Amino acid sequence: MFAHAFPRPTLVCLLVAVSAMMAGAQNAPGGRGKQNIAHRGASAYAPEHTLTAYRLAMVQGVDFVEQDLAVTKDGVLICLHDDTLERTSNVASVFPERFSKELMERGRGPARRYVANDFTLDEIRKLDMGRWFSGKFMGEHIVTWDEAIELVRDKPGTGMYPELKSPPLYTARGVDMAKIFVDSVKKHGLDRPESLKTTPVIIQSFDEPTIRRMAADLPTIRRVFLTEDAADVTDARLKELSAFSSGIAPAKRIIAEHPDMVARAHALKLTVTAWTFSTDEKTTQAAVRDEMSHFLYELGIDALFTNNPDLFPRRER
Repeated sequence: MFAHAFPRPTLVCLLVAVSAMMAGAQNAPGGRGKQNIAHRGASAYAPEHTLTAYRLAMVQGVDFVEQDLAVTKDGVLICLHDDTLERTSNVASVFPERFSKELMERGRGPARRYVANDFTLDEIRKLDMGRWFSGKFMGEHIVTWDEAIELVRDKPGTGMYPELKSPPLYTARGVDMAKIFVDSVKKHGLDRPESLKTTPVIIQSFDEPTIRRMAADLPTIRRVFLTEDAADVTDARLKELSAFSSGIAPAKRIIAEHPDMVARAHALKLTVTAWTFSTDEKTTQAAVRDEMSHFLYELGIDALFTNNPDLFPRRER
């Protein structure tokens, strides 16, 4: 979008300014019943789970910014999609010998994978989290959950959509990820009704025991169960989920294959959220904006995750 000659601060300012104009043109007042969730931030335009991606998403008028959560070796929640660091950082250059011997022995994926939970926060802060996306973003650093809270709270009306990633991985290591998260939420008062009015929070996870635990430990916060399994949209299963979850978030192909599940879920007072919508993915629709419109206004879902939040199709009520 911009020439490499721009110094990084100028690049970020220009990126935000352009996005502000786009958001103003496309996100007309009203019609905000449907929820626009920035998938890992505005991840089509900036490296995922960086402050730049989060800020840009908020400029683009999102309802929620998503934070995937991982736990460092010293028990700090950080915003990271993968369990490992090699895809989105230069960890292999900074700590070449710190790869997981356990994963290598199991033959899981590339020979050298660097589990985030094997590194302290101070060590992870030494990593460049932007250069993998583009040289324009060199120098971006890890974002902690605390930093994400502070950032989003500065814009009342914008919500947070944290995902507890891979809880079984941490359980196997003797780490209670759910407790760390619950303690943090309570420390910041994110579960208090007055806070939820200005900074809404929705918790998500693929791990059913975690969603059940959140229902008990954080009952004031809405919870969404993520799934890639069509068996989760049967009548019996939806009824079961409605006992402890506020909503269900199937992969969009499941909704497309079972469009009647939206009405059935709504009848049980479950919201329906779809993922993920991006301009770099080919679909049967002419453009991602058309695809989002189809799911939102024809199939009737309530919310969606998108890498391109500036293209979210707002409509008047």
